[in-house]
Parts: sequence; structure tokens; C-alpha cells
Amino acid sequence: MAQLETITHQVTLQKKTQKKKGIIHSLVHQRTYWIMLIPSFIFFILFAYLPMIGVYIAFTRYDYGAGIFGSKFIGFQNFEYLFGVGTEGGFWSSPIWMLTRNTLLYNLAILLLGTALQVVVAITLKELPSKKFRKSVQTAMFLPYFISFAVVGVIAYNLLSTHGFINTFLTSIGVDTVNFYQEPQYWPYIIVLFAIWKGLGYGTVVYFAALSGFDESVYEAAHIDGATLMQRIMHITLPLLRPTIIILTLFSLGGILKGQFDLFYNLVRDNSLLLPTTNIIDLFVYRAVAISPNIGLGSAAGFYQSLFGLVLVVLVNWVVKKIEPDNALF
Repeated sequence: MAQLETITHQVTLQKKTQKKKGIIHSLVHQRTYWIMLIPSFIFFILFAYLPMIGVYIAFTRYDYGAGIFGSKFIGFQNFEYLFGVGTEGGFWSSPIWMLTRNTLLYNLAILLLGTALQVVVAITLKELPSKKFRKSVQTAMFLPYFISFAVVGVIAYNLLSTHGFINTFLTSIGVDTVNFYQEPQYWPYIIVLFAIWKGLGYGTVVYFAALSGFDESVYEAAHIDGATLMQRIMHITLPLLRPTIIILTLFSLGGILKGQFDLFYNLVRDNSLLLPTTNIIDLFVYRAVAISPNIGLGSAAGFYQSLFGLVLVVLVNWVVKKIEPDNALF
């Protein structure tokens, strides 16, 4: 027994020694690559890890004059307000419930509908016989991605205002006008529509690039065997495209609580009538910091947003790993 323990101990030491030698060997013989990574390390330390110190603000009543660590520490008071602790109705009437619900529903709708439409358009473009027409369509679809969100807000206003294109058209056909900027029930559809329109071209190009890398001989063999276009799409294209869809969806889920602040703010601005259906966590943080101002409350909401996103990514990745281990992120 003692001999077995000695052998096990020696094997463990040998593995540790080999590991250390492996690291040292890598640092010495691949030093050029490590040196090239130094700017990346510096970037993440400065802009990802050091700012984490600011999480402390969420537990303070922040005072500009006193600074972060000089401000009064108030514990979980900011979180208690966000989660409705001690209020009538509790969590279900709290700000964080409404913000989380709006943010999740918007992002899920944009993610699911946007991904489905991007895949459909990418497959349609791939099947087009004319390369010139395909490139023209791709260029036209990609243009909205480069349009500023401020311009998108102007476009929306000219379409939806009382004297905009839509109401002018409704008046011309004898239909009552709609005051979109005073009717919050229309805005979930409006925001999702603009978000999908703006991101359709970029997403389509990504999926089209993946489709272009598929082996054409597989399609030729299926065509010779008598497979129809729809059968080739269902049994060849979509299965080959599935890993790309899963990976991109996982990446998107990491920021599912980030509600495209630029889009929401430029479409809605500070219209309080639309808050019940358009207020998301990013807008709440902005208003808490810039309008209230309550830096601690905004920081608490931002901390909750990041923590929720982390848990969601880990959970979804765990589910994917159980179903399809090869397509998981880690």
C-alpha cells in the first residue's frame, strides 16, 4: 500500500514538473506570440478588470466630492429599492421586474425573429442564380447597418409623427390618424421592426459567409439523387448551418439584458408616456445617472444586468453542452 502511494506521489510530481516545463518552454520558445498578446492583456486589464472596482458604487450613496470610497456606504439599500423590498406588491411591482421583463422580451423577439429572417434571407441569396443581382441585394441590405441611430430616430419620427408619412397616408384614404407617440401599445412592434431592419444585412452576411464555405459536391450529389431544393435546404443546409446558429445565439445571449440603448433612446427619447412598454435597464441606468442623478442606483442596476447575463450564458451553455457537446462554448 505504501509503495502504491509512493508511486502515485511520484507520478503527480512528474505531471506537475512536466506542466511547469511546458509553460516555461512555451514562454521561451514562443515568446514572440506572448509579446504580441501583451497589448490584449493590457487592454482587458485597463478596460475590463480595473473598472470592476466601480461595482462598489452600487453599495453607496455616491457623492461626487467624496469620490468612490469616500461616499457613504449604505449596504443593499439600492438593491432593496430595485427589487421592491418592503413595498406593497413586492418584487412583482418593483422597477427591476418591469425592466427585466421589457429587456428580455425585446431581446428575445429581436434575437429569434432576427436570426430566423437572417438565415432565410442568406439561404435565399445563396440559391439565386445571378451573382450580380445577389451582390446588389447584399449591398442594399447592408446599408442600414451603417446608418446612425440618430438618423434611424429621424426616420421613425418622419414615419410615425402626426404629420408623418403613415398618418398622411391614413388621412388620404379616410382613416383616422394614430398618435404613435402617445400610444405605448404600438411600440413593442415598432422597436422590434426597426431593430431587425437595421441588423438584417449584417446578420445575413455572416450566415451567407458560413454557407459559402460548405462543400458544393454534397449538394451536387443530392441533386443527382433527385433531392428537391427544399429537401437540400432541410437535410443539408440547415444541419450544416446549425453549429453557426448555436454559437452566434450563445454570444447574443451574453448581452441579452443589454437592450440596444442607442436604438431605444433615439426612437423614444424622454417620452414618459411610452415608459411602461419601452423602459429597459440601459435607459433606466442612463436616467438614474444623467437625470436623477443617483449614481448608486444606476450602478446597482448595471451590476444586476451583468450578473444576470453571466448566469444566463453559463446556464444556456450547460444546456447546449448536455444536448450537443461539440457546439458548446466551454
